[in-house]
Amino acid sequence: MISAVASAALTPDPDCQLCPRLAAFRAAQRDAHADWFNAPVPSWGDAAPALLIVGLAPGLRGANRTGRPFTGDFAGDLLYRTLLKAGFAAGDYRADPGDSLELRGARITNAVRCVPPQNKPEGSELTACRRFLAAELAALPSRPRAILALGSIAHHQVLAVQGLRRADYPFAHGAMHTLPDGSLLADSYHCSRLNTNTGRLTAAMFEAVIGEISERLARA
Repeated sequence: MISAVASAALTPDPDCQLCPRLAAFRAAQRDAHADWFNAPVPSWGDAAPALLIVGLAPGLRGANRTGRPFTGDFAGDLLYRTLLKAGFAAGDYRADPGDSLELRGARITNAVRCVPPQNKPEGSELTACRRFLAAELAALPSRPRAILALGSIAHHQVLAVQGLRRADYPFAHGAMHTLPDGSLLADSYHCSRLNTNTGRLTAAMFEAVIGEISERLARA
C-alpha cells in the first residue's frame, strides 16, 4: 500500500503554481467549465503494479474534465479496451470515473499532471513535474517490472527520472529496453486520435506492444 504521507507527495496541490502557463490555462478552464475537474490529475490504478503506464498529459476534455487518467477521450477508449483484452483491467469502461473499471497489476500516470495548451507541454514544465513521477516510483512498495511509455516525451521523462541517457535507450515504437535494474521500458506511439487517424498507430500495433509486455511479465 502507498501511505497517506507518500500519496500526498505524488500529486501536485490542486492550485499548483510550479508552471505559470499551466496554472493560467487551468484557471481559464475553471472559469469556462466550473463543473470539470480542472486540477493536476492524480495517478490511478493498482497500488503495487507490475506495469506502470506513463502518458503525456491530461487531455482537455478527457482527464482534465473527469479527473481520471485517459478517461473521457479517444485515447482512453483505445487504452482501456486494450488493457481489458490483455487482462490488465476488469469491469466496464464507460468513460466516467464512476464506472466499474478497475486496473489489475497496472497503474497509470502522466509525464505532466496538468492539461497543457494544445496538448504540448514545454521543457520547463516537464522538468518541474518530473518530481512527481520520481515520487510515484519511490512510493510504490516494489519497483514495477515494466514501464510503458506512451510517446517519446513520456519515454524521455522516465529516463530522466532514473538518470539514464537517451542515447542508450532510443525511443521507437515497439522497442523493449532492459534497464540497469532489470526492469523493462517498453515504447509505444501515443494512443491519441491524431496517431490513429493518420495511421501512425493502429489498434493491432498497440495491442501487440501490450501483448509483448504481458508475455514478458508472465515469463519473468
